[in-house]
Amino acid sequence: MSAEDAQRERTVPQQLRDEPDPRQLAHREVLHRGMVWDLVRDTVDFAPGVRFDREYVWHTGAVAVLAVDGQDRVLLIRQYRHPVGHSLWEIPAGLLDLDGEPPHVAAARELTEETGYEAGQLHTLLDLRPSPGGNDEVIRVYLATEVRETQDDFERTDEEAELVTRWVPLSEAVAAVLEGRITNGTTVSALLALQSVRASQDRQGADPLGRLRPAEAPFLTRPGRD
Repeated sequence: MSAEDAQRERTVPQQLRDEPDPRQLAHREVLHRGMVWDLVRDTVDFAPGVRFDREYVWHTGAVAVLAVDGQDRVLLIRQYRHPVGHSLWEIPAGLLDLDGEPPHVAAARELTEETGYEAGQLHTLLDLRPSPGGNDEVIRVYLATEVRETQDDFERTDEEAELVTRWVPLSEAVAAVLEGRITNGTTVSALLALQSVRASQDRQGADPLGRLRPAEAPFLTRPGRD
């Protein structure tokens, strides 16, 4: 190990944690303004004498909800996804595209609008950066418990017009993930995270929700948005 590598190793925090690491931005150009997100090119002064360009998607951010009932079943929806040409089994999700709407409020709204169910409690299950090499999207996944049906009717359009909902035993959903039958990244992560929480409960006998962050926990940041 070189002296520079050793110094770098000493400065890395011992606790596993993604850390803000802002670099000097020399220039930013918006290459395309899209319907939902934009494509930008940043010129980055990475280190003395090191400058490069990076093109990536500037994303609005999103939330998703894994709803579980008293029988340890999870609520999945089947939705057509045009870019991949498949109808995928997913958990309800939506964009953070309403100004000023807190993420946990957006998540509760998406759950109700897409499935007709509402959450009695919400906890933060996990945070994701699905493709940090190509976009700045952040997704917060919530765990919804004490779920109940609503009496409201919602008009669904476009891809959501053909939504199908299904309550599935968690073990069956996890098996579908491991066998490659469920492939949506957010859904895969959420199901495996809940399975891990359940396994911890079995080993320790403690309330699994005690390990989770509250719904209002600070949301992930995206550099350059201020």
